[in-house]
Amino acid sequence: MTTTPTARKNAVGTAHTRVEGRDKVTGAARYAGEIPFADLAYGWLVLSTVTRGRIRSIDSADVLAMPGVIAVLHHGNAPRVETGYVGVLGVPDPTAAVFQHDRVPHAGWPVALVVADTSERAREAAEALVVHYEQEPHDVDFAGEHPDAYPLDSHGPAVIENGDLEAELAASAVVVDAEYTTPEEHHSMMEPHAATARWDGGRLEVVDSNQGTFWVASELAQMFSLDPSAVRVRSEHVGGGFGSKGIRAHQVAAVMAATELQRPVRVVMTRRQMFSLTGYRSPTRQRLRLGADADGRLRALEHRSLSATSTVHEFIESAAGPARTMYGADAHHTANRLVRLDVPTPTYMRAPGEAPGSFALESAIDELAEKCGIDPIELRARNDPAAGPVSGLPFSGRNLIACFREGARRFGWADRDPRPGLRREGRWLLGTGTAAASFPAGAGPSTAAVTAEADGTFTVGVNAADIGTGARTALTLIAADALQTETERVRVRIGDSDLGPAFIAGGSMGTRSWAWAVMAAAKELREKLALGADIPPEGITVRSDTTEALGALARTERHSFGAQFAEVAVDPATGEVRVRRMLGIFAAGRIVNPLTARNQFVGGMTWGISMALHEEAVRDRALGSHYGADLAGYHVASHADVPAIEADWIDDPDPDDPVGIKGIGEIGIVGAAAAVANAVWHATGVRHRDLPIRPDRVLTAGVRA
Repeated sequence: MTTTPTARKNAVGTAHTRVEGRDKVTGAARYAGEIPFADLAYGWLVLSTVTRGRIRSIDSADVLAMPGVIAVLHHGNAPRVETGYVGVLGVPDPTAAVFQHDRVPHAGWPVALVVADTSERAREAAEALVVHYEQEPHDVDFAGEHPDAYPLDSHGPAVIENGDLEAELAASAVVVDAEYTTPEEHHSMMEPHAATARWDGGRLEVVDSNQGTFWVASELAQMFSLDPSAVRVRSEHVGGGFGSKGIRAHQVAAVMAATELQRPVRVVMTRRQMFSLTGYRSPTRQRLRLGADADGRLRALEHRSLSATSTVHEFIESAAGPARTMYGADAHHTANRLVRLDVPTPTYMRAPGEAPGSFALESAIDELAEKCGIDPIELRARNDPAAGPVSGLPFSGRNLIACFREGARRFGWADRDPRPGLRREGRWLLGTGTAAASFPAGAGPSTAAVTAEADGTFTVGVNAADIGTGARTALTLIAADALQTETERVRVRIGDSDLGPAFIAGGSMGTRSWAWAVMAAAKELREKLALGADIPPEGITVRSDTTEALGALARTERHSFGAQFAEVAVDPATGEVRVRRMLGIFAAGRIVNPLTARNQFVGGMTWGISMALHEEAVRDRALGSHYGADLAGYHVASHADVPAIEADWIDDPDPDDPVGIKGIGEIGIVGAAAAVANAVWHATGVRHRDLPIRPDRVLTAGVRA
């Protein structure tokens, strides 16, 4: 009797628990601050207590006499480092080049590193270190007028002006002219920034928590004038990144101390230190002017955004960027401007530009729908462009309206009375809102190696960074399908700069970039094996590089899209806002692992609730530093704030990607805050254009009679 072999089921597209999940829940997976080293010393950063000025002197003698204290590094004795280079993401922020001068450009600037034989002794000594300053006047007031603000090109031109804006506004039947603000917001990943540096046989090794080991290794090599081959950075497990975990002060300080002391040195940041040294989302002030004809078609779209940066480095929050993708208009003007203040440098934070920009843009579109008397989804459909509104390029795929149609069906949008302030449930006013989401779908050059082992298994080496997204698992599924084998026969090695160049975990491009390289190597290896090649004890290895393939791609607008829906309850007596339910429907390419993909979408939407109702870092204008720079003073959404959140997707493979991937890491937060804010308007009849929508703001604004 013969049996017919069953066809192998594809791994991609099926839910799969994390391949490292057991190690994480049992504690076997070790993070950067947990890995043991012999003769390990501990460094503790000392941050400035003034906002602007100079260091006059540092009283280190008494600290050096404390038990267990080994060294105090500062601008007077620290090694010199190179800063005049262009790194992976451009010119580096000088904040990372610690202890190079006596200037203090913002509160929380690193002024010293105390090294001791235990972490507790290092902290005690750091807190005892006395630093004398020559203090100078500072300016941290973003809310004021800034005549010195200027445009800055970043990921595209700062200013794009097509058409006669004023003429089109004058000819419009309906006009919206409003300003929206978002506050300073901070990354608060579970794992703080941590790094251990040591010299091993003339080679620098750094065990770190980062979003790209090759990136960090390259920066350290250039800073310390080392041959790239002399630096190895490992980062096997990362407890969250969100854009913050690149080259930072703690890695550089650890390398300095390890070099000076010739022993391993670990530096771990506290949560409070992270508020000063690891970047954040700049506050924004955004002006929207929309003009439409009587049937809601846009004649004029103006989106101008102002954000803040430090006096030592330029970083712009390009909040006007989403308007260049979302909606067309006869006159289309967008501008991103910047003002320098005595504050730390902002950085990439999940959906940089898109998150705050979508709040303003999607709130303004909702206001326009109200004024036009048109359903908000229908208004978006009438202004859905056939090509890039600014670039003129075709879209590789644009399924935004399909997301809205499916979301409206599942959310029950058709039953919504568009008039605000009518639905009540006891003391609560109820409202629903919606908003659009988009995020670029790109890919970066990467290399990968795939080895057929003599025992019939496969080893994949790709310098990916799994920052909690499930990238390691996704790559396992992709490799298994490419090799036409079972997932149990595939081992994926990541997070080691020795694996070769690969794109960072950023811009929602990580998995797509790495998967492309893995697919290319696996395809070539499978072809070799099909020829009947014998596998030697060391295995057969094929290496790929996607640089040429990516360079050959046709120019198109590549984006993921989505539709966000929210229902809120507002208590007009207390100002309390409760999100009752949310739904997000996304068109984000082929979904590799539905289990971890849904986690990413829901996580982003949860952060959107936090952005809408809670998150706000406030600076004391007199002192220049934060009020409550910790998770007690900086409020984020907790379990009690998160309702039933549902995320799903429609079929949307990218035809230009070998797997069909687009990327989903950041789109979940885009539009979520606007959907909540639009729902609050529908509940109360009052627009909230300033985030977060705190109870005091609800009480002050009241309810429209």
